[in-house]
Amino acid sequence: MSAETAPPLYPLFADLRGRSVLVVGGGAVARRKAEALLQAGARVIVNAPALEPDLAAWASDGRITHRAGRFRREWLRGAWLAIAATDDPAINREVAEAAEAQRVWVNVVDDVELSRFQVPARLERGALQIAVSSGGGAPMLARLVRERLEAQFDESFAALATLLARRRARIRARWPDIGARRRAFERLLTGPLQGLLRRRHHLEAERLLEAELRPGDDSGSAAIGSVALVGAGPGDPGLLTLRALRVLNEADVILHDRLVSAEVLALARRDAERITVGKQAGDHRTTQARIHALMVEHAQAGKRVVRLKGGDPFVFGRGGEELEHLRAHGIDYEVVPGITAALACAAYAGIPLTHRDHAQSARLVTAHCKASLDTLDWAALAQEHQTLAVYMGVAMLDTLRARLLAHGRDPRTPFALVENGSRPEQRVIAGTLDELPALAERYAVRAPALLILGEVAAFAQTLHWFGAAPLGTAVAGGSPGVLDEAA
Repeated sequence: MSAETAPPLYPLFADLRGRSVLVVGGGAVARRKAEALLQAGARVIVNAPALEPDLAAWASDGRITHRAGRFRREWLRGAWLAIAATDDPAINREVAEAAEAQRVWVNVVDDVELSRFQVPARLERGALQIAVSSGGGAPMLARLVRERLEAQFDESFAALATLLARRRARIRARWPDIGARRRAFERLLTGPLQGLLRRRHHLEAERLLEAELRPGDDSGSAAIGSVALVGAGPGDPGLLTLRALRVLNEADVILHDRLVSAEVLALARRDAERITVGKQAGDHRTTQARIHALMVEHAQAGKRVVRLKGGDPFVFGRGGEELEHLRAHGIDYEVVPGITAALACAAYAGIPLTHRDHAQSARLVTAHCKASLDTLDWAALAQEHQTLAVYMGVAMLDTLRARLLAHGRDPRTPFALVENGSRPEQRVIAGTLDELPALAERYAVRAPALLILGEVAAFAQTLHWFGAAPLGTAVAGGSPGVLDEAA
């Protein structure tokens, strides 16, 4: 029987506590199988002429029983399961045939035909386990599915499973009707309970569940919404965090900035309502006050709201103001950090923000208007051996250059302008401080673009790895030279 013709398998979770399982083989594969069985509480017997170091140590400590020598059929007596994990096909077949004769369920590693059960790829969150099987025919596919599930189920599911298991009898008593119980669970699991557990607010989660378990009229239970401030990163969807992906897949409403890429939005829950609330220089169609109002409005309607911001919500993203507003209105919230532009653009341009020989510190600066520039300590910013990462400064490059030069910054200081960092259309314009505005104008640099200024910016010429090579002028030993602009 081949994997193509094998009938559907019947899935089950076996309680092996205190039950004997025979593992035939003494190598690395046998060790992995024995380790999983030990975690399940099985009494593991390993049959092999010799054992690899970990198995030998476990046998010495009494964690497993070692039966040395070649496989013998009588060693299957009393076993509930058997696993053949040798590199000898003849021995594996002998184990399978003996197990079949004695009605012992057997798995032969990487042999679907000889196996009578398959060991699935497994995702474990405490008492909650998710097993994935391809019937043994495509184990790498099962592992891929498990990896994708990892992104959907975080560790809060372990605490949730424990909490619900402890209250199982009371839950059944509170809602004896299956339909009512199902509706109650839907309300519990889409409400704030799991968010509390995710933030380690276990006592508050217990209180919330206790309140739900008190007898009352369920029909009037109002849904409670929440807001998550989520950093979308610089644009490359591969840089989104696992937590951000999970929250996007739970969202009912997504309020997103103009700079959030379409590829990131495509990862969100398909039926979520998407509302563009982006602002840019000279175009504030959606005011910050309107964003505050939208968050509160949808959360008070019981929706799970994601406020999705490019980069990180707490780095020039007004995230602090938004949390203050949510707190003032009693809205539950959480923050999911994102990779901010300074880190992402520098990395994708091959520029280390700090370097032992060139920069011992890095400063993040915003320069979106003259008012913001007037508040900066220019004498400190003009010092050498530090890196400046300037956000929202494309329109103020003339002023930036003038003030830095006036406060003593060397006109030969290297810079790199990273436009659309981490995206397919990324461009890097490189040169020296004295020619910064001219080069930006020559190459028509447009927002979003991050300015990196300091000795380390010269590394863009030699360490670039993503997209096209930098445009502009090369910097070598402080002497600029003309780059091949066709590059």
